[in-house]
Amino acid sequence: MSTPAADGFRMPAEWAPHARTWMAWPGPNPTFDDPDGLAAARAAWAEVARTVRRFEPVTMVCGPGQSAHARTLLGPGVETVERDLDDAWMRDIGPTFLTNGRELAAVDWTFNGWGAQAWARWEHDAEIAAHVADLAGARRYASDLVNEGGAIHVDGEGTVLLTETVQLGPERNPGRTRADVEAEIHAMLGTRKAIWLPRGLTGDYPPHGFGTLGHVDIVAAFARPGVVVAHVQPDPAHPDHEVTREVVALLKAQTDARGRRLRVVEVPAPTALEADGHWADHSYINHYLCNGAVVLCGFDDPRDEIAAGIFRRLFPERTVVLVDARTIFSGGGGIHCVTQQQPTI
Repeated sequence: MSTPAADGFRMPAEWAPHARTWMAWPGPNPTFDDPDGLAAARAAWAEVARTVRRFEPVTMVCGPGQSAHARTLLGPGVETVERDLDDAWMRDIGPTFLTNGRELAAVDWTFNGWGAQAWARWEHDAEIAAHVADLAGARRYASDLVNEGGAIHVDGEGTVLLTETVQLGPERNPGRTRADVEAEIHAMLGTRKAIWLPRGLTGDYPPHGFGTLGHVDIVAAFARPGVVVAHVQPDPAHPDHEVTREVVALLKAQTDARGRRLRVVEVPAPTALEADGHWADHSYINHYLCNGAVVLCGFDDPRDEIAAGIFRRLFPERTVVLVDARTIFSGGGGIHCVTQQQPTI
């Protein structure tokens, strides 16, 4: 059976040019189980969509009968389509897009509700990647690896970041070895070296609410080949102080697929240690790179501008836009989690 890598496809880095961004519209579900919470989520998702639309096309996938109301909040310019949905995290339920320079392809990972968590539903979301790939006109490759888009980050030159508690966790891929997972990841993404983080942030695991069991995209992300931005928790009172010290040390000792020693840019966490009665996992790492911009999570926090300054220095050619992400994080993710890029061929 052919694989994307064998067919010449690879996942471009997020900073490569995009054709559009895909998102999913929040509907009534266990994540947003009261009218006020749902209204707040829709307002937050709409703000992200309108911000991204300033820089590139956006398509919002809405549940049946929900697109008309969505358009009242999204405003002009954001396209809508209707498909059955369970939740609203397009990074995780959508396809991972690939290109070979002539054609668009997409990986359709197996999705099981972030490790079949008790609060999750995924009957419809497990089909969304196939729907979006079809709407985009992409050649679809189905993978039997349980994985989500927020659990991977690539540099576009052969390196991928992964987390042991996600791809190797018994909730997703029981019985699969590290070698098994790496082989499938590389075959699907066109990568050749995996850098494994031992775990994610504390707030991303039970009993801290809606978590993913350790997604990498709130911990570390490539900013360019050889350069990684990493979340650091300066306050020893927060358990992520030790978690992030370990992650930063690990990354600094790593080389990428081309043999470059990684340069790690440390981005301090917001000052708030708790959110919604749990340890906060608020993170500026969960940003989104769209054409000409960095859409950065904001938390009405003194460190928002510190983070914005770091990203302005990293991406001087891009506009850095802070968007309040507290409502999104209360649902279990951030701005990166609600967006999915479709690269330009």
